[in-house]
Amino acid sequence: MKDGVNGVALAVFIFFFVAVTVMGFLAARWRRSDNEHTLDEWGLGGRSFGTWVTWFLLGGDLYTAYTFVAVPAAIYAAGAAGFFAVPYTILVYPLIFTFLPRLWSVSHKHGYVTTSDFVRGRFGSKGLSLAVAVTGILATMPYIALQLVGIQAVLDVMGVGGGEDTNWFVKDLPLLIAFGVLAAYTYSSGLRAPALIAFVKDTLIYIVIAVAIIYIPIKLGGFDEIFAKASEAYSQTNPATGAPRGSLVPGEAGQWTYATLALGSALALFMYPHSITATLSSRSREVIRRNTTILPLYSLMLGLLALLGFMAIAAGIKVDNGQLAIPQLFETMFPDWFAGVAFAAIGIGALVPAAIMSIAAANLFTRNIYKDFIKPDATPAQETKVSKLVSLLVKVGALVFVLTMDKTVAINFQLLGGIWILQTFPALVGGLFTRWFHRWALLAGWAVGMVYGTVAAYGVASPTQKHFGGSSKEIPGIGEIGYIGLTAIVLNVVVTVVLTFVLRAVKAPDGIDETSAEDYTADAGDKGVQVDLPPATAGAGH
Repeated sequence: MKDGVNGVALAVFIFFFVAVTVMGFLAARWRRSDNEHTLDEWGLGGRSFGTWVTWFLLGGDLYTAYTFVAVPAAIYAAGAAGFFAVPYTILVYPLIFTFLPRLWSVSHKHGYVTTSDFVRGRFGSKGLSLAVAVTGILATMPYIALQLVGIQAVLDVMGVGGGEDTNWFVKDLPLLIAFGVLAAYTYSSGLRAPALIAFVKDTLIYIVIAVAIIYIPIKLGGFDEIFAKASEAYSQTNPATGAPRGSLVPGEAGQWTYATLALGSALALFMYPHSITATLSSRSREVIRRNTTILPLYSLMLGLLALLGFMAIAAGIKVDNGQLAIPQLFETMFPDWFAGVAFAAIGIGALVPAAIMSIAAANLFTRNIYKDFIKPDATPAQETKVSKLVSLLVKVGALVFVLTMDKTVAINFQLLGGIWILQTFPALVGGLFTRWFHRWALLAGWAVGMVYGTVAAYGVASPTQKHFGGSSKEIPGIGEIGYIGLTAIVLNVVVTVVLTFVLRAVKAPDGIDETSAEDYTADAGDKGVQVDLPPATAGAGH
């Protein structure tokens, strides 16, 4: 790491940061509606985004700064096992092609803003809706924190904030400023801000990766040399484990872990509230269908991005914190000005998803806790005001998380969040295709999956910590090491199915389904049913 502050890189970083800040505030005037004080306008951008805006928004939402830092960092630390992110993002798009258009249609028809809105309307259960909402908020909080970790990693490499002995306020001041700006333009512009900034973020990331994948191998002597050095490094024994550091190809013992983690992650990705928020902001179901066919372009980008982990090894990058490996690679290999461009790509790549995540979590609280349980007669304007305030609180919570806890704690909670959010799959995706599942059975299945997943993850140790040391454990009955989240959802589904048979046999009371079959294929222009909705779903902002 270079001594002192990298002035040129910092200047370029500040230039782009100021540019996107201005864009964030100007976004409030972009496609402005006559009635801005509704969740549809503030939290979903007026449900007006077309194919390309949605593509950039979803890409900015799913491929975050943490992705930019963590995927190659995993390759840097352990080798090919870190590539699991590539197949899972390939698996996810055929999966969402089957259910996202249905979710968009029924949400558009009934004015649903969150997944919990749909679950409540489909199964007539506020309890199940609350469970989905709380799970979404819990899973999203550490995810936001990790975006701030990504910004902090870039600032550390640029030498901003001083060393570890620097006064905490001075050290964290740049992050506090970034947070303040993010909070201000999110509050002002809502989802329009990250939608507009996503164009800059994704363009920068594509430019940086295209340059890196050509320029860095040339400087390092080609990919043959890169892979040879990486293979040699992975063969070295890790003192903490007594085993080789990693491998270029996953070993047989790790194949179950690799496959289950990829499959479980694919199932979980679009259960996150921010993924659905970006989806529901589009103007038609056809926009969603088109996006499931062109979003795999990001998977190509992700595969190239992962190769940077091998390059960091070949370049001789040595860091105690693996999250600094790629920012340090950029500073070492690139001219200072282009390192600044790369750092800006990571920094802006944190702001976009952090904004969407905070909006999504706020919408969940407002619609499915505040409106359902605290103030059922809340007006659209009151909903919007509460959501704006909660979005600020969510970001403050994430900032406190980052500033007061060890970064590995944030990472572990994010891994736990993935296990948790997967347990909402039966209620959400199952509900889009069938009403057969009983609401009480779904709630019981969710509880079993949550408890098992949390307890199992708590029992996983690593060389550096006693609990929550990973997301993989022996699969009961099989004996192979696999992703805890996938085991938990299997238990979830089994409990749900068995209890549904029992509850239907004893004729347990079922909730009222306010949706109809044609709602799931409705398109733009087929709205207009709000007047018939019960009070629990009225005032959706139309």
